[in-house]
Amino acid sequence: MREVVRLITGNKPELERDLVERCIRNDRIAQRDLYYKYCDAMFSTAYRIMNNRDDAHDVLQDAFIQVFRDIKQYRFESSLGSWIKTIVIRTSLRQIYKNRRMEFTNLDEVKTEGSILIPDTLSKEHLEKVILSLPDGYRTVFLLTEVEGYTHEETANMLGISTGTSKSQLHHAKNMLKRRLASLLD
Repeated sequence: MREVVRLITGNKPELERDLVERCIRNDRIAQRDLYYKYCDAMFSTAYRIMNNRDDAHDVLQDAFIQVFRDIKQYRFESSLGSWIKTIVIRTSLRQIYKNRRMEFTNLDEVKTEGSILIPDTLSKEHLEKVILSLPDGYRTVFLLTEVEGYTHEETANMLGISTGTSKSQLHHAKNMLKRRLASLLD
């Protein structure tokens, strides 16, 4: 089913515009098509932030409710996928704050370790597991800046923290990742 939807919706701007306009008119088939086109990628984003499958499913549901409620505000200034991803990220962060699970760690001094070589034998699953094992604050800043490509200013704004805290959290996250990957490879 999803393959058929991908063929129907494609990525061409005129097809995307048509899909959005049909969603604005509450066309249920268009809404289903939009959901299936983006649900897998958006679930991955939610899961990386939430670090829990059930929570990620809840976030995905809440995010798509917001997408369909607010789609008339989409202005075609960025890709539809980017607009939806922003909603998923913000919904994830609201859920974390609601549960008060994210903590930002202030460390005055961090032992900086040298670079490590990651062998080709390290699987994607192992790397994902190490990233998901990071504390919430570290993981969220790492994912937003390094995986999603947001600047420290954008990340800080989304998280309600200072730019310096964003940079510090990323620094600590990278050091912790280095240590954990090094111990995994030993």
